[in-house]
Amino acid sequence: MAKLMKRKSAALLLSVAALGLGGCTRVLDHQGYVLDPVLAGGIEPGIDNRNSVEKTLGRPSLVSEFDGGQNWYYWSRGTSQFAAGTPKPVAQAMLTVRFSPAGDVTDVQHTKRETIRYVSLFGRTTPTLGRKRNFFSELFGNIGAGGRGAAPTADKPN
Repeated sequence: MAKLMKRKSAALLLSVAALGLGGCTRVLDHQGYVLDPVLAGGIEPGIDNRNSVEKTLGRPSLVSEFDGGQNWYYWSRGTSQFAAGTPKPVAQAMLTVRFSPAGDVTDVQHTKRETIRYVSLFGRTTPTLGRKRNFFSELFGNIGAGGRGAAPTADKPN
């Protein structure tokens, strides 16, 4: 009987450990355009135009705003995240296709992970001007402040 209890408790402990470790898995995610290097390599300056690029690659992820839409960007990013941690980039690609005003391809630029920039954050809260108040002063700070009438002005007699 004692052997059976030991086996049951060992099996229960093993299954709880397996379920607990199952939550600690690495999560891979992909955002943006799925870039096919063969199709992207087929875009050539002087030969292709807007219509042929759109038929080959599809609509871009981003279109430039300030130059009349002469730059198309196909953006792709892969991230990896452990359990509930912060996602970290593992792959990134940006295909930039530049067009002339007539609509012909003038330049194709392919960049990879070297374009990732890390921005250090100031902190978890945004600094503001004014006094610092804790939870209780925020909660009880207005007690006694309500119900006061407007202060008398100089041009109106009391």
